[in-house]
Amino acid sequence: MIRVVLADDHAILRAGLAELFAAQPDMAVIGQAGSAETLVEVLRREPPDVLLLDLNMPGESGPVLLGRIRQLWPSLPVLVLTMHGSPSIVQRSLEQGARGFLSKGCDIQTLMTAVRKLAAGERFVESALAQRMVLDGPGDDEVRLTRREQEVLALIVAGMRLGDIADRLFLSAKTVSTHKMNLMRKLDVDNNADLIRLAMRQGLDM
Repeated sequence: MIRVVLADDHAILRAGLAELFAAQPDMAVIGQAGSAETLVEVLRREPPDVLLLDLNMPGESGPVLLGRIRQLWPSLPVLVLTMHGSPSIVQRSLEQGARGFLSKGCDIQTLMTAVRKLAAGERFVESALAQRMVLDGPGDDEVRLTRREQEVLALIVAGMRLGDIADRLFLSAKTVSTHKMNLMRKLDVDNNADLIRLAMRQGLDM
């Protein structure tokens, strides 16, 4: 059972989310918070498997709150759910320890997929947000990526496995693997973590 804590200052939204999670056979909401102070109290009572967090909370909020959570519970997977989906906010949130990022306009299936991925130790960035971060391409003084490489990179940032990327783009797994190797060569990185980090940094500069 995936234990979830909901942190949002809108009680109606929390109630709606709680109903959605109650309908999932493998999830349970074990706590709710409408402010940063209450959230810390809830987490101290029983840390969840996944924290669903709105960045705009009374008291501490945004990167400050994320930084505090990371300091107190460094292994807690935090999934940010917010109205603010600019590349810079996504980047700062991930740098402060968030493992996933969704806009409040995402569909229910995407939300549940994200929670399950974070509970399994993976990361998840909503596909549309990932595309905004990397698909427009770097500046003139940066490495040039092909459109297909940009698509593959966006899906890697979104947390998809190579096999899933192949299915999404109607490519063979070998072709996707080749694109990934080309990305690593062009961007001068040798692992997924550095590839994702560099992709998000370039997204900020667009």
